[in-house]
Amino acid sequence: MIGIVDYGVGNLRSVQKALEQLDARAAILAGPDQLRGIDRLILPGVGAYGDGMAMLRQRGWVAPVLDFIRTGKPFLGICLGLQLLFDGSEEDAPANGPLVPGLAALPGAVVRFREEQATPRLKVPHMGWNTLTWQRDDPLLRGLNQGDAVYFVHSYYARPVESAARPVASAMCDYGGPFCASLWRDNVWATQFHPEKSQRVGLKILANFAAV
Repeated sequence: MIGIVDYGVGNLRSVQKALEQLDARAAILAGPDQLRGIDRLILPGVGAYGDGMAMLRQRGWVAPVLDFIRTGKPFLGICLGLQLLFDGSEEDAPANGPLVPGLAALPGAVVRFREEQATPRLKVPHMGWNTLTWQRDDPLLRGLNQGDAVYFVHSYYARPVESAARPVASAMCDYGGPFCASLWRDNVWATQFHPEKSQRVGLKILANFAAV
């Protein structure tokens, strides 16, 4: 059974419907008390970072999400759900002030696209279809081709702290420069794009997650 975390931020039903197309059993979890019997967990999300963390705390999800990750069971973050895994974010932070704290399950920070530094000037948010490239094998991406397109809607992106011995990013995308489009470390996967909106490619990614 795949659990989908309901913390009041995200298009939960779209994720559930995409999984149902794959004949995968998926349940929307109203609270952490419903985690019993869940083999895989998805943290979706749209909207602002600060609101997302506030809702996770308000609904009692912070410790249960981190505890689930520690079990070694497969975990998937989607869009804001990817960003919340990191140490913190520039979004909602004061100018030149500390980052808004995140779950700190992965090292790194979430930063805004610098539209004024790109030539031609970027449109932010980054919205629509863009292509993936990768250089290491990731079970989530098996069966995909280099250059497959997926659907993005975001103004911020993650900058993981990683090394050759402990990589984090698994696929990259280019928008005024390369950024982390998906990640994989141990039992944690996450995508900055929306697999539930990415048609054939997105369904393949969700099918891969259901099978890991």
